[in-house]
Amino acid sequence: MARVCVFLVALLLLCGVELSCIIEDGIMTANPRIEWKKIKSGGPSYVFFNNQVVGDLMNRADILNNPSLIIHNTSRTDTATYRCEVTDDIGKTPGEISIQLMVQVKPVTPRCNVPKAVPVGKTAVLHCRENEGQPNSVYRWYRNSEPLPDNSKSNPKFVNSSFTLDPKTGTLVFSAVTKSDTGLYYCIATNPAGSAKCGEQQLEVYDLNIAGIVCGALVVLLVLVLITLAICCAYRKGYFSKGKPNGKSYKTSAKPEGVNYLRTDDEGDFRHKSSFVI
Repeated sequence: MARVCVFLVALLLLCGVELSCIIEDGIMTANPRIEWKKIKSGGPSYVFFNNQVVGDLMNRADILNNPSLIIHNTSRTDTATYRCEVTDDIGKTPGEISIQLMVQVKPVTPRCNVPKAVPVGKTAVLHCRENEGQPNSVYRWYRNSEPLPDNSKSNPKFVNSSFTLDPKTGTLVFSAVTKSDTGLYYCIATNPAGSAKCGEQQLEVYDLNIAGIVCGALVVLLVLVLITLAICCAYRKGYFSKGKPNGKSYKTSAKPEGVNYLRTDDEGDFRHKSSFVI
């Protein structure tokens, strides 16, 4: 029966790593066949086959005599399970070794979003996220350099606040902000390879001036009433009626009283004679 061993190896980006494959029990030949396979979600692929390095590690890996696999300048795509299979000359596989390789990448500076000003009693949501770290980062928010717990109710220091923090997503939610929530906020993303911090951002919590809002609404209403009255008065005084046409009238004037127009017997000859009525 084949003996299976599983190991976990974690290392930083761009480092070198040696994956050992030493199987002695049950090998019946001095020159066993060695194969290395890389197993990811898409299925297995050969790394070492027919005594040569193949695949995406062709120019970045070597095989030692024992036979261990050395990977140079590791990248995030090297994260996978590597399986070493040893087969003797009669086709038996006395053992195999599986090594889970995790290439760790330090987080980059997270993107933080903090609202500048929020009225008392309103909801506020703060976001913190980065996508380069491997494994995935966890997040912690700070206010005035003091770390915030996952839930404000879990710490007496924050009894006047009402917030929850999701360390996996970096989202900090205030259900109803208070004046005590005013301050400088920043977030730190952390994984086994390191951490990164975003810059501080100010959150201001202000009182909502109800009296001022009501007075402002009344002033606007009063202005609208005055404008309406002014328009009505202008209509009554005729400022908005249609104006009379300008210029002189070209209408033919009426015939003067006491003037008769007579036609002579001669065709085409027109004269007028005045007759005075006494």
